[in-house]
Amino acid sequence: MTVAQARRIALAATGFADPRPAGAIDARHLRRVLERVALFQIDSVNVLQRAHYLPLYSRLGPYPTTLLDRAAYGPVRRTGGVKLDPLRFSGRLFEYWGHVASYLPIELHPLLRWRMQDQHPWPAISRIGREQPKLMSWIRDELAANGPMTAAELESDVPRRTGEWGWNWSDVKILLEWMFWRGEVLVSRRNAGFARLYALPEVVLPPGVLDAPRPDDAAAMRALLGLSARALGVANEIELRDYFRLPVAGFRTAFRELVEAGELRPVEIDDLKGVSYLHRDAKLPRRVSAATLVSPFDPIVWHRNRTERLFDFNYRIEIYVPAPKRVYGYYVLPFLLGDRLVARVDLKADRRNGVLEVPAAYVEPGAPAHTADALATELRRFAGWLALTRVEGPAKGNLAKKLRTALRDGAATTTAAHAEIAPTDSDDETAPVDTERHVPPPADADGGHRDGPVAPKPRGTRRRPTAPARV
Repeated sequence: MTVAQARRIALAATGFADPRPAGAIDARHLRRVLERVALFQIDSVNVLQRAHYLPLYSRLGPYPTTLLDRAAYGPVRRTGGVKLDPLRFSGRLFEYWGHVASYLPIELHPLLRWRMQDQHPWPAISRIGREQPKLMSWIRDELAANGPMTAAELESDVPRRTGEWGWNWSDVKILLEWMFWRGEVLVSRRNAGFARLYALPEVVLPPGVLDAPRPDDAAAMRALLGLSARALGVANEIELRDYFRLPVAGFRTAFRELVEAGELRPVEIDDLKGVSYLHRDAKLPRRVSAATLVSPFDPIVWHRNRTERLFDFNYRIEIYVPAPKRVYGYYVLPFLLGDRLVARVDLKADRRNGVLEVPAAYVEPGAPAHTADALATELRRFAGWLALTRVEGPAKGNLAKKLRTALRDGAATTTAAHAEIAPTDSDDETAPVDTERHVPPPADADGGHRDGPVAPKPRGTRRRPTAPARV
């Protein structure tokens, strides 16, 4: 298999080869994307748009963000059965640790109960248990009596400790995060400041999910690994395990069983070291006709080494890098054109003045000549989705001059270029993958991850090893 083939397989698996809707975008389209990617990573940074809204935009185009809000926080159906099929999703979501903090289909809740019941050690919990043994019961009683509440609302009557946590979390907040990890509380919704409103599980999930039996850990691992492989299309062991941050021991067993069952097939990719694994349902499209900005937290770029291997695109988030040391900018999005990441742009939404600011733009070596025109078209579309009325061209970067010209000249210069990348309305160009060169799987490889319990956390953040992760 060539790198170009592997790249198109990966893009098709995660939904970038699917035709965009011709009419209004609704819950059916959300379900289609969800069945491709299986989860949306949550991130609170709002300099442009919160990251969890972007994967749907990249695959569907401009859509009402209330669609995702309703899926995650809309009314819970109390009647009617729930068919818990890990490959067919109803479109209803809940917050939990998937890759990191994520919106996940409610159908996956039973498959993640092994994580909820994992005895992940947080020393602060032992300390709180000694000092305030009734505090956890008090939190449950308050939520039962008052309904969903933020940590701030709950902790107003509880003294706050200072100097111990990097985020100065109160004991109430620590317990809430521990209970959230354990599945003893869930998130009912977010407030205007994006703070979680915690609630008892029965407030958030329908009875059919809560009452579903917990599958054994081995079956859960196989199902989650199968979802990972389906969403990635072709990937190595590290990437397969990373998708749901699976523990080493459980991953090894599930991986071996899926290889033996033929669901994962070992393949070689030209010019790349090591063995990759192709999902049996993966498709190889003749071409991918995308032209879209991609979130820093999109599954297609989650694993930075994979992004570099398949796209020859060295990508790092520089939010946490001091400004003088940043190479490309604060909040930089890749630009996907066809099946390649051909450029990157630093973006910021000036909502007060209705401007999409583009501080910098950079083109990759070998990018098509019409990259600036296609990117200008996409930036206008993206600005319209954010209800911004103007795009301010970049001052920095090796694409700055051409992009400023394309933005100034307007649609006249983009029509011909966009015709080359117009999405198709059929799936006729997609076929099952047929590779001839197979190699045996390596013996008992652990994928390069650390041993022990998974502790999901956003990449690039710094935190004490024993502190509970936060969004």
